[in-house]
Amino acid sequence: MRIYNSLSRKIEEFKPQHDDLVTMYCCGPTVYMYATIGNFRTYFLSDLVNRTLGLNGYKVHFVMNITDVGHLSGDNEGDADQGEDKLEKSAEKEGKSAKEIADFYTKDFLKQYDKLNLKKPAKFTKATEYIDKQIQLVGTLEDKGYTYKTSDGVYFDTSKFKDYGQLSGLSIENIKEGARVEINPEKKNPTDFALWKFSTPKEKRQQEWDSPWGRGYPGWHLECSAMSLSELGDTIDIHVGGEDLKMIHHQNEIAQSECATGKEFVKYWIHGAFMQVEGGRMGKSLGNAYLLPDLEEKGFDPMVLRYFYMSAHYRSPLNFTWEALQNAQNSLNKLNDLVSGLKPEKDGKFSEKYMERFKDKLNDDFNTPEALAVMWEMLKNSISEASKLATIVKMNEVLGLRLDERIGFEIPQKITDMAKTRVEYRKNGIWEKADVLRKQIAEAGFILEDLPDNGFKIKRRY
Repeated sequence: MRIYNSLSRKIEEFKPQHDDLVTMYCCGPTVYMYATIGNFRTYFLSDLVNRTLGLNGYKVHFVMNITDVGHLSGDNEGDADQGEDKLEKSAEKEGKSAKEIADFYTKDFLKQYDKLNLKKPAKFTKATEYIDKQIQLVGTLEDKGYTYKTSDGVYFDTSKFKDYGQLSGLSIENIKEGARVEINPEKKNPTDFALWKFSTPKEKRQQEWDSPWGRGYPGWHLECSAMSLSELGDTIDIHVGGEDLKMIHHQNEIAQSECATGKEFVKYWIHGAFMQVEGGRMGKSLGNAYLLPDLEEKGFDPMVLRYFYMSAHYRSPLNFTWEALQNAQNSLNKLNDLVSGLKPEKDGKFSEKYMERFKDKLNDDFNTPEALAVMWEMLKNSISEASKLATIVKMNEVLGLRLDERIGFEIPQKITDMAKTRVEYRKNGIWEKADVLRKQIAEAGFILEDLPDNGFKIKRRY
């Protein structure tokens, strides 16, 4: 396997710490609102990596976090360490408790996660369930001399970590305070970040805890390190996340983790590119932060979005348009039709030639567009139906398009009889009854296509 490592900025041969086991972590959602189809592109990327590793014979110990405290409203624009906690803000806006908000949006996230057929990690770790681990991590960093205290919290001193900025390119020397991070006169360096924030008398927080430094709550960056170290060990093989996290969040994860353990934190960093909408930015304020249910309301199955994700390389921007999604729908419909037309046989063996080529494309930094091209070439080739079916089943272990549900599907005799009756109605000019039968066939979940000489073709509606 060859993977583009964001840390080295080059393609590297993948060499895990253990021969048969890979440890992997993915930054999951902050559950203060619904996850968009842009967010889910990152979670699909973690699924793609997970499944490709499985295709290569690795066992994967995969963990994804759920942020239910500590993510401040300024964090996406830079490490502001200021602003309101997103959970607290959403709770106040909706008139609910922070826990109710977190539980509601976590439940919805997991529902959409399942719809997209994403493999569940070994564990979804919630930040609020690892407060003790986070406090311990701050204590370790304090004992080693990497922290200092201000009026609003405990901060990490980035000047004491010589490799700060290796991932992001953001360092003390090349940043002007106030340009990318909010000015804080008590910070020693503009890149320093909060490990623990203090609650203030005027602040009415629902989520706060006692600590050796004062009552408060953990900084957003702290949780991922604490959970990763706790669940996966000091050094993990792969860390997945969106490219928006590389500049600040992931750089800070590296700093606090490596200073605490004295070991390399992550061997391979994998970052997925943004999803655009109509060539521009996706955003809630722009009214184009689409959700999976928005697509379903327009008649698109979740597997269409999954196919759409695979139409572009994960490091390339993916431009969402309704036309592009329809093209993905058309391709998937064609694929489903081909698969449903293949007859299962007991002795069917997959094509080693095509599987090897398919695997090579995925092993070349998860190149899904070229892997799909190999799949289509295989289906159009003259190999036996039994071999095609066995091969597509094997490929689907990574594609995850639920193609196995299409195999060996037969049109019910009742539907075929209705189509034949409709032919007779049309022959005799009884158009009204013919239209009624077409509608009934559609309502039963099938598409009827008229062919020359009073022929017809019935396909399942997907």
